[in-house]
Amino acid sequence: MTDLSLPAVPGALPDKRQVAASFSRAAASYDSVAALQRAVGNALLEQLPGHLEPHRWVDLGSGTGYFSRALHRRFPQAAGVAVDIAEGMLQHARSQGGAHAHVVGDAERLPLQDSSVELIFTSLAVQWCSDFGAVLDEAKRVLQPGGVLAFTSLCAGTLHELRESWQAVDGMVHVNRFRPMQEYQRLCAASGLHVQALEVRPHVLHYSDVRSLTHELKALGAHNLNPGRPAGLTGRERMQGLLRAYEQFRQSQGLPATYQVVYGILQKPLMEGK
Repeated sequence: MTDLSLPAVPGALPDKRQVAASFSRAAASYDSVAALQRAVGNALLEQLPGHLEPHRWVDLGSGTGYFSRALHRRFPQAAGVAVDIAEGMLQHARSQGGAHAHVVGDAERLPLQDSSVELIFTSLAVQWCSDFGAVLDEAKRVLQPGGVLAFTSLCAGTLHELRESWQAVDGMVHVNRFRPMQEYQRLCAASGLHVQALEVRPHVLHYSDVRSLTHELKALGAHNLNPGRPAGLTGRERMQGLLRAYEQFRQSQGLPATYQVVYGILQKPLMEGK
């Protein structure tokens, strides 16, 4: 189990207690609106090294277990462990199969033994971790020599249309913050893991209106969780201002929502220091 009692740092990424609670509440609705998550995770699966044949893998931030089941299909002889900070997600996933074990845990303090797995797969989860360096340290500790960390995350620029529209209305924090790509590059380079691939790709979704976007974010559990967000309900006048401001971004396909997705493949050296 993970200690989630540490206080949030003002202005930092969201408090993980709130992240866990939000995603637990979203467990039942998550898969119905997770098209982006499936597309990104499937793209990450395609980037896994072809020679990789793990005896044990970890689906970190496993959510409803969609990719635990995909990993089981790809590596049917391997033992899989699903790890998530949101117990509600794990409860939802247990009945669906895929992983052999479901463990409540924090990516910054993994409840796993040293050098115990050959693959850590984590898609659109570690953006909620305030200390990505600790995530990399834990991955290096838990991976066997030659093991692979495959991750996707979100970086600065994600949902910039929504952020800019809210800025035009009241200047308050309404959209989740994410670290810049340069920070991912710096931390990966300093991790002691070999960087096989690290890039950012934009994924653009389109919506008929702003409410469709905000409804989806809430159903995913990924609505605004930042410190400094406005309390209480959003007033009608401010919401009307948001609708007007977002219209400047409208395209022929609808209102765009851009996600800046980081893809990384890192490998633990076969020998320490190599």
